[in-house]
Amino acid sequence: MSAVSHAGLQGTLDVSRALTDAPEAHGTLAGALCAAHDYSLDDWLAELYADGRADNQARAALFEVFEATRAALASDQMSFAPLLPDDELPVEQRTQALGQWCQGFLYGLGSSRIPDPDALPDSIAEVVRDLAAIVHVGVDPAETAESNESAYMELAEFVRVGAQLLFDELQPWRGPVAADRDSSALH
Repeated sequence: MSAVSHAGLQGTLDVSRALTDAPEAHGTLAGALCAAHDYSLDDWLAELYADGRADNQARAALFEVFEATRAALASDQMSFAPLLPDDELPVEQRTQALGQWCQGFLYGLGSSRIPDPDALPDSIAEVVRDLAAIVHVGVDPAETAESNESAYMELAEFVRVGAQLLFDELQPWRGPVAADRDSSALH
C-alpha cells in the first residue's frame, strides 16, 4: 500500500469534490471489500460522489487506491494499512481520522450481505464491536502527549490487524468471485 497515501487520496477527493474525506472513504472501501467479492470501483464511486462519477484523472487515482487496498487485504503478507494522516499531524487530528476510518469501515461492512455481528463467530463479532467503539475515540486531555500518542498507535495497529482479520475470516460470507467480470477496470 506504499504507492497510495492519505494525503494523495485526500487531495484527489478535495479536487474532485467528493462527499467525504479520505479516512471515511478508505474505511468504506476496506469494509466493503471485506464483505463482498464483487465490490467494484464503480460501487465505491457511487459512495463518494453524488452522481457516482469522477472525472478521468480522479477515477485513475481512485482506481490505484482501490487496487492497492484490494491487493493488500488479499495478500498473505499482512501489508494492509488504513490510510490515515501522517504522524507529523497532531494526535488529536489523527485520532479523529481513525474514528472516521472506523465509521466508514463499518458502513462498508454493513452495506453488504454480512449478517448482524451477533450472528458471526465470537472472535469476529468482538472485532466489529471494538471497531464500533473506536468510532467515538478521542484523546484524553488528562494524559501526557506521549501517553496519547502511544494509545493512538495501539488503536491504529488494532484497527489494521482487525480489518485484515475480518477480511480473512469473512471469506465464507463474501460469496464467489465472478471470474468473467472485472467491473473495477478503467473505462
